[in-house]
Amino acid sequence: MNERSSEHLLDIARRYYVQDETMEAIANQLGVSRSTVSRLLKDARDRGIVRISIADPDRPTNRLAAFLAKQFGLQAHIVHVRQGASSIFRLEQVARTAAGLLCDEVRDGDTVGVAWGTTVSSVASHLRRRDLTGVTITGLNGGANHQTTGLPYVGSILHRFAEAFRGQEQLLALPAFFDDPATKEAMWRERSTQHILGVRSNCRVAIFGVGGLASDLQSHVYASNYLSQEDLRELKEERVVGDVCTVMLRDDGTYRDLAINRRATGMAPHELRVIPRRFCVVSGQSKATAVVGALRAGVATDLIIDEDSARDVVSILSRRPLP
Repeated sequence: MNERSSEHLLDIARRYYVQDETMEAIANQLGVSRSTVSRLLKDARDRGIVRISIADPDRPTNRLAAFLAKQFGLQAHIVHVRQGASSIFRLEQVARTAAGLLCDEVRDGDTVGVAWGTTVSSVASHLRRRDLTGVTITGLNGGANHQTTGLPYVGSILHRFAEAFRGQEQLLALPAFFDDPATKEAMWRERSTQHILGVRSNCRVAIFGVGGLASDLQSHVYASNYLSQEDLRELKEERVVGDVCTVMLRDDGTYRDLAINRRATGMAPHELRVIPRRFCVVSGQSKATAVVGALRAGVATDLIIDEDSARDVVSILSRRPLP
């Protein structure tokens, strides 16, 4: 076996970290030097096979995580990012953490739902390859608009997930928003559409970001001709703060009565809640209000978020509790 293969590194890591064998014992069993074992353990850490965390109950991130867990019954994974970091660096750190958690969760035979967007595209760049079988990667929302099919952009994201998990892709080849709710209703009756919606509803795992109407690193749906000026005015009038899977939300988590959602092809929060494991990935303080709306809509079992944004989310929740 190649000494740098994932299987070999995983075997050595398990012996050292789980079975508590010494480096000397592992080296003797494998017929290599102690320094080789040390180097391979470092490779395992560098490749994300081993991740070391220190649980300090007094650390601010843990207090934030405990608050969010109590409020929403989820697991909050708070990512510390150095002060003064750029929004792109912050996103990369959060995406790296999310990719590691997702890779640990996906298993043989899973259907994984992926919502396209800037954040999830970054997550895709940090996935490590897993030797899995029978995995299906499906889109959670359509990606076309009046200027593009969206397939190159959305397809490239899904393809990277499929490559990482040795899976097959099932694109939702639909617009993000239909022009007319009646058109969506007609498409939803088509057998070909019902097939892909059936695949989507069978997800065991989902990963998605939260789009903010006023975020520093602008969400793709607001920056790439998916919404008209009239749509944007309507969203402001309806007090919409952002979206999950291109389904719009208010800060109180309501969404069902919003007219635009009758045209949206993304999975609505009540549909997402059926999926057992749901990773919500967020980077950027300007999305805090949108995150509050998403959490109140119950979309996540796991929230991966940078520390500053988490602090702002907790502050909003403390200042503006629901009646």
